[in-house]
Amino acid sequence: MESRITPRDQDYNQWYLDVIQQAELADYAPVKGCMVIRPNGYAIWQNIQRILDDMFAETGHRNAYFPLLIPESFLKKEAEHVEGFAPECAVVTHGGGKKLEEPLVIRPTSETIIWSMYRKWISSWRDLPLLINQWANVLRWEMRTRLFLRTTEFLWQEGHTAHANEDEAEQEARRMLEVYRRLAEDYLAMPVVAGLKSEREKFAGALHTYTIEAMMQDRRALQAGTSHNLGQNFARAFDVTFQDEQGRRHLVWATSWGVSTRLIGALIMTHSDDKGLVLPPRVAALQAVVVPIFGKQVDNETMITEARKLAAETGLGRAVEVDERSNLKPGFKYHHWEQRGVPVRIELGPRDLEKQGAVLVRRDSGEKIFIERGQVKERLQQLLEDIQASLLERARERQRRYTFTVDNREQFEQKLADPGGFLLAHWCGRGECEEKIQAETKATIRCIPFDAVEEAGRCPFCGGESRRRVLFAKAY
Repeated sequence: MESRITPRDQDYNQWYLDVIQQAELADYAPVKGCMVIRPNGYAIWQNIQRILDDMFAETGHRNAYFPLLIPESFLKKEAEHVEGFAPECAVVTHGGGKKLEEPLVIRPTSETIIWSMYRKWISSWRDLPLLINQWANVLRWEMRTRLFLRTTEFLWQEGHTAHANEDEAEQEARRMLEVYRRLAEDYLAMPVVAGLKSEREKFAGALHTYTIEAMMQDRRALQAGTSHNLGQNFARAFDVTFQDEQGRRHLVWATSWGVSTRLIGALIMTHSDDKGLVLPPRVAALQAVVVPIFGKQVDNETMITEARKLAAETGLGRAVEVDERSNLKPGFKYHHWEQRGVPVRIELGPRDLEKQGAVLVRRDSGEKIFIERGQVKERLQQLLEDIQASLLERARERQRRYTFTVDNREQFEQKLADPGGFLLAHWCGRGECEEKIQAETKATIRCIPFDAVEEAGRCPFCGGESRRRVLFAKAY
């Protein structure tokens, strides 16, 4: 029997790591803080890539690739940006056995190298907007790491766009956050709160940072995607200007936006259970597995042949697999596929052959449904959609249940301690107060929600006046 998974209520952190190990999503690399993404985990990332690439193409973006190594002087050109990333940078000082004339930084993000190129590519209003995305790896020297959620090296996409005016840049930043919201809710079945980051929490060098925040099963928040209106800071640093139709020169306006492999961690902590991984069908590489049940009534070769026919009848192509292992008991195989999060298990035994049917088993609920062979394709497709919708609604119910409106410090600290979750509270708007709240409670402002209504109130910590509630939570 495969190793057991630690129950969530016993040790949530160990449960998370156990799910990853048993589902064979990732493993620890020889370099501290880095991970190896195994085929099962990478397949999920590839599906996310395909979904996003289609969305990016729909919004007019094209993929490109920029260098991993960035001259150190580039980062120093934008003071706020370099200050924000300096502690996380890894620097190459030697190459080819010799000391380099200028150190090279392994990219923590690519704004500087990309804007150095945009200076060459942009000269006229006709060159704008320039809409480019890059799929890449980045490196940030993290002190405390956790598989998928925070690793020294990780995979992501980073969009970098150039615009003629502030309105276009603002629309782009908000539009791409909506792309991320659609990805999270429509494909990952993960409800999110969209909003504006506080000045203290925004991206280094940005004018505004927008975010989507998701609630995990332990009621902590996880930042699932960000989009930044960079203003003209990088254009100013790299002297990127364009000539308008009247012949006047202007600085370009910029955005950047990205999501990373931490989305796989978000998927695990949003949907999985004590049996193992649970995946929304729309991002599962394997949507169904056919398990032939061997017995004395029918020889094994016949059962395997019928199982292969049944797999073909599903219409899922490469998203369905037949477990042909004849040396293992059915229970072991059920457990194996449950740990790996396959949305539907199709059981086919001798009695099912007699009845000309099969049994569909939902991974999310364990419900068993007998179907006739002629209905397998239609019923399976409907079941996959039902599972997708059910996982989203389950996560939404959790978010509704553990989102609290609090009006004073006592309520704030009480709800944060038990049961935890999202707290909607007034805030005075001062960074010093925000910093004090984090120091005293470990809660941070996750965002100022877009749907926050105007209402007069007072900060529960300092008593300062407030015009709207913001979202507080403990976070990963």
